[in-house]
Amino acid sequence: MNKSRVRYPPSPTGYLHIGNARTALFNYLFAKKYNGDFIIRIEDTDLERNIADGVSSQMDNLKWLGIEWDESFDKEAEGYGPYFQLERHKIGVYQKVIDQLLENNKAYRCYCTHEELEIEAEAQKSAGLIPKYNGKCRDLEKDIIEENQKNNLDHTIRLRVPEDTDYTWNDIVKGNVTFNSKDVTGDFNLLKQNTIPTYNFAVVVDDYQMDITDVLRGEDHISNTPKQLMIYDALGWKRPNFGHMTLIVNQDGKKLSKRDTNIIQFIEKYKDYGYLPEALFNFIALLGWSPPGEEEIFSKDELIEMFTTDRLSKSSAKFDVNKLNWINNKYITKLTDNEYTDFVLPFLNNKYKIDNQSWAKEITLLYKEQMTYGKEIEELAILFFQEELILNDECKEFLMQDTITETLKAVAHKFDNIDSFNQELIKLSIKEVQKENQVKGKMIFMPIRIATTGQMHGPDLIKTIELLGKDKIIKNINSVINHIS
Repeated sequence: MNKSRVRYPPSPTGYLHIGNARTALFNYLFAKKYNGDFIIRIEDTDLERNIADGVSSQMDNLKWLGIEWDESFDKEAEGYGPYFQLERHKIGVYQKVIDQLLENNKAYRCYCTHEELEIEAEAQKSAGLIPKYNGKCRDLEKDIIEENQKNNLDHTIRLRVPEDTDYTWNDIVKGNVTFNSKDVTGDFNLLKQNTIPTYNFAVVVDDYQMDITDVLRGEDHISNTPKQLMIYDALGWKRPNFGHMTLIVNQDGKKLSKRDTNIIQFIEKYKDYGYLPEALFNFIALLGWSPPGEEEIFSKDELIEMFTTDRLSKSSAKFDVNKLNWINNKYITKLTDNEYTDFVLPFLNNKYKIDNQSWAKEITLLYKEQMTYGKEIEELAILFFQEELILNDECKEFLMQDTITETLKAVAHKFDNIDSFNQELIKLSIKEVQKENQVKGKMIFMPIRIATTGQMHGPDLIKTIELLGKDKIIKNINSVINHIS
């Protein structure tokens, strides 16, 4: 196929959301798979909602995720810039196209005020109708338009929407899709009163002038597509291919919402929580696309090699937090011990004051196999930093069994007599208690785990005891013995 050009056009009104990240990621995979270019341009015309670090945040988080672009404002290609819509607006990019549409009678000036349009819309709603522009300014006399222009009356520019016309495209994801022009809300605006282009108009002009071949975006944009096709046709421009990816839904099957507190919404937060970018890239790639076979762990290069648009899903993509954590765990366990401790240790140091970093590294390594994200270490390792042992009811109930007090007293005595408190001697002491007190299995190791850590389950017990240290271990065991008594 000819070289493809795809784009991701973030709006700097907010930070990189999981849904937008998926759009960027699939466009990136598409470009790499089909020997194309991945372009980022900035749709910054929503002046009131733009935030100061909106652009830098989007770009930084895309880069962290592993999504590199071939072209943007920082990598300009001759003949395609500027890459900010406001800059394009200032040099007259959109106005030139508007002049062309007006000259060919494909668009017209509308002088209706906001108040007039509101009253008309309310009247239509009251009559049970979908609000639609009534075409009041569609056929104004030339002398009226000239008089209005002479008086500098505020106005918008509207497209003349053809009557009862079908607009069909072969969607990359959904197959053939058809809309009729009568289902569009009448002649729609191309330029606002402040001469800023509307979304649908600017997108068409930018995509055409940047030679975009394929538009891959979320399903929520599908109602925009017929409007954009109308603009392409009015200008006599070749349409790109369109594809609309299905929605991402939560565990209950509801559309992913920023109010859903069970799911982290923004990419920056995943970084803060200690998810690995490679793991998150892998996970997002599986939201609405399925690889051949049963395997689910893939490198970026493998995903590029396997990616084909025919495997994009036609059903909603379920955001499964457990699956994300499973994937991240797989990537964490593949790290070398040095890579792992470099990754996890900052979270531990951020939570607790630690003087001995070698000791802290050993603590983090205890949890490597079970770690699902970096910040999790703060809670997993809490037993090494709490002053007093805290037992839940299940632990207390287990400790009330016969012989446990005597067993723990014997363990405390053996531990107290160890000069060099290391794993070998700790193990030997426990074996001696087993033999002398005739206890084995669960009835020796469970009381020791509870009395030393306050938990019924955890990492390697002998290593944990060594890292907690002799003084703390003796203190914890005696505290438990007193509690039982």
